[in-house]
Amino acid sequence: MAFSETFKALADPARRRILTLLKEGPLSAGEIASNFDMTAASVSYHLAALKKAELITETREKNYIYYQLNASVLEEVMLWISDLKGGAQ
Repeated sequence: MAFSETFKALADPARRRILTLLKEGPLSAGEIASNFDMTAASVSYHLAALKKAELITETREKNYIYYQLNASVLEEVMLWISDLKGGAQ
């Protein structure tokens, strides 16, 4: 995992909102898009950036693709930040 891709993906408010939506469970692209006032292509662009950063994964079921949060990457970032911060002083 490259932290640069993770932080780049997290920098965008729309992507952070997508992650918040996925916190509740897997959603299709259409379900995600219904929460935004943007084109399907824009939502697809944001999903691709989140996948590239490994913040989300996808599962195919019949004609649908469901996206879900990959919490392990977020845990790695939190551990790194915690380690960087050091112990309480």
